[in-house]
Amino acid sequence: MKLALLLGTVAAAAGALMATQGPGERALAALKSTPAPLRYLGYVEGETTLVAPPVSGRLVDRPVERGERIDKGHRLFVIDTTQAETEVARAAAGLAEMQARHSNLLTGKRVEEQDVVRAQRRQVEATLVAAEAELGRQSELVAKNIVSRHNYDQAFANVAELRARVAALTARERAGDLAARQPEIDAAAALIEQQQAILNRAKMQLADLMPVAPDRALVENTFFNVGEWVPAGSPVVSLLPDFRVKLRFFIPEPEVAKVRAGTRIRFNCDGCPPGLEATVTYVAPRAEYTPPIIYSHGARANLVFMVEARPDPMDQLPLQPGLPITVEALSLDAKTWAWR
Repeated sequence: MKLALLLGTVAAAAGALMATQGPGERALAALKSTPAPLRYLGYVEGETTLVAPPVSGRLVDRPVERGERIDKGHRLFVIDTTQAETEVARAAAGLAEMQARHSNLLTGKRVEEQDVVRAQRRQVEATLVAAEAELGRQSELVAKNIVSRHNYDQAFANVAELRARVAALTARERAGDLAARQPEIDAAAALIEQQQAILNRAKMQLADLMPVAPDRALVENTFFNVGEWVPAGSPVVSLLPDFRVKLRFFIPEPEVAKVRAGTRIRFNCDGCPPGLEATVTYVAPRAEYTPPIIYSHGARANLVFMVEARPDPMDQLPLQPGLPITVEALSLDAKTWAWR
């Protein structure tokens, strides 16, 4: 009886209090009693790129510092390139030699050499003219029985010899104007390709000693100073490229059907401007319990699915890995936002 009387008294007091409140105060009290909308918890994740030389050497330059933001193509470091530059120069000289040999096979003999052959041919042709005239005289004398047949035969043989020499020099002159045989030309071309490959490899080895940033990135850390010896394969610089920064958040198991690759999301973080957006790239195929990194009393025993999203480019606001985020909205068509 006393307990019922006490409850009745409390109810009456509460009614009296509500009666004394204005409409604005009652609306505020109702708003406070409404459950807060659900948010998806997560954090910023970054995939680091380690840049290392393929061979050992002394570090001669490192123009980047930890915490610096660099653009694509920015020089990261330089390992001693003396030997690599020598190999490039040697390969380039070998390629020039192969190309010269190939060109020589295509062009035939030099003009000066051909001029010598032509002069020899004209000299023999002039001697042939005189020999043919002598053969004619000897033929007339033999017909009149003035000289013996021996002189005629000697003049005839001399003309035949000179004609053969003229033919040989003419052929030699034509051959000098021609290129080498096709198999020789093909062999020379193959040597050029081989030497070009050697030069390309030498240039790549030189470039590996002077790497540049593959994309716009944050210099996350440096591991060697100028003058130190860097073992082969040991990272000198670690980078965090902008395109490798992603969001990782977790949604409850009943809500996973609302999210798929391509879904647009809105999120916020401490100190970030409003209206930040991202695109979902991956939804985990298996559920897990709430990870400790986003552990809270309200979500300590929930089954959740991990979701990854790529934030829109934000040159003025680089997101740091480990930064907590809250996903506020989902949109399947990037136009109509479904606020949780």
